[in-house]
Amino acid sequence: MQPENSIPKHPSPDGQDLTLPPGSPLQQEAARRTRRSFIVGGLAALGGVLGWRYLLQRPDADGTPKPFRRVLDANGRLSSAYFKETRLAREFPRSQAVKKVRTNGSAGLESEIDLEAWRMVVQPYGGGKAQEFTLADIKALPRVEMNTELKCIEGWSILVNWAGARFADFLAKYPLASRSGQPIKDIANPPTDLAPYVSVVTPDEEYYVGLDIHSAIHPQTLLCYEINGEPLSIAHGAPLRLVTPLKYGIKHLKRIGTISFADERTADYWAEQGYDWDSGH
Repeated sequence: MQPENSIPKHPSPDGQDLTLPPGSPLQQEAARRTRRSFIVGGLAALGGVLGWRYLLQRPDADGTPKPFRRVLDANGRLSSAYFKETRLAREFPRSQAVKKVRTNGSAGLESEIDLEAWRMVVQPYGGGKAQEFTLADIKALPRVEMNTELKCIEGWSILVNWAGARFADFLAKYPLASRSGQPIKDIANPPTDLAPYVSVVTPDEEYYVGLDIHSAIHPQTLLCYEINGEPLSIAHGAPLRLVTPLKYGIKHLKRIGTISFADERTADYWAEQGYDWDSGH
């Protein structure tokens, strides 16, 4: 134990103890630097706290302080600019798909559901009577199977085998997304009066996502009814869910209830909690 008031010792490069005499220029410089580091560190910490309080006190935009919302919107613009119908998510061999797909999130799934009575309700763009579709109607469309990476916004990802019908094929057979009723025959050249945005909502309206129309008709966006070769379980969104692999999992709405089309960005559950509306990766 070092006696009180003793001169501190410091190791020299050759391993010997180096004593700094009290009041020496070297000892004074060391003390000055220590005080300066303490002051600078304290000011930086204070600045961080004040800056954080300033940001949190800014007016909200869609439930998020405006400075943060500007950053999220900028990310969304970058993602949108990067997006192309010809850009595909990487596909993997079926053998690499995980055997047990984790369930993450139950919003929109907590109410009871009669799978036999389930119907997907679609509101035509521009108005008109809503139309109802059964799971058999969806299964009558060309079946598409793909093995893609499901990426969670929390940071984890897994490989999943999906099967279902392309949303674009659904809108080709049932032209509900254009004001003129023109079908989508070529996703690269869709009707000029196609709705800019799509809303997908669970039957209980507790969970909802918004998509731009080009993401909705992307060739890998599915109305999905199978996972890993089996019908969807209740926890995975039976009888029909949305899969869009160029978006994070928060856009993969489970248990589709209602689909509608709009001229402006539609409501989105997680965007209202402060996340990026686009949620692309």
